[in-house]
Amino acid sequence: MLNIVLFGPPGAGKGTQSERLIGRYNLVHLSTGDIFRANIKGETELGLLAKSYMDKGNLVPDEVTINMLKSEVSKHENAKGFIFDGFPRTNAQAEALDAFLASIHSGITMMVGLEVAENELRERLKKRAEVSGRPDDANPEVIRNRISVYNSETAPVKDYYEKQGKYVAVDGIGSIDDITNRLYAAIDTI
Repeated sequence: MLNIVLFGPPGAGKGTQSERLIGRYNLVHLSTGDIFRANIKGETELGLLAKSYMDKGNLVPDEVTINMLKSEVSKHENAKGFIFDGFPRTNAQAEALDAFLASIHSGITMMVGLEVAENELRERLKKRAEVSGRPDDANPEVIRNRISVYNSETAPVKDYYEKQGKYVAVDGIGSIDDITNRLYAAIDTI
């Protein structure tokens, strides 16, 4: 089973690149952001709880996120693998994901990190707000907080997978096709 953590700060291009990786490797895309947004739109209890954190640019609590993810993985018993997009975001989540995957006789194959400079992220998020209508991307203060939370709470997850020899950095600057080709090259080395 090919299980990839697609890693990077908000605006790095994880969602865009995930779509391409899904097609090439026949993987199931699990985006915590998409799952939360669907729950928010449906005004579920989980969605309203997630929204209260996301509106401030903060992370949704681990227990809620992990239980939601377990439920999503269990819906795809015959999957060839998964792309985890936006998860894990903390070392505690990475440990919980490893434990859960081990319980189903699997594991993370690799973490691929899209590396993008902060000023480029801000520009991408502003453009995304215009195109997608996502209000969380339009507010400079929320953007600043999301990047700050990423740097302080999420970036350390890179070290977690680096210590396991599973982290691969990919330059996230350039055309979408160029970045995709770099990702394919990194994954195809497995």
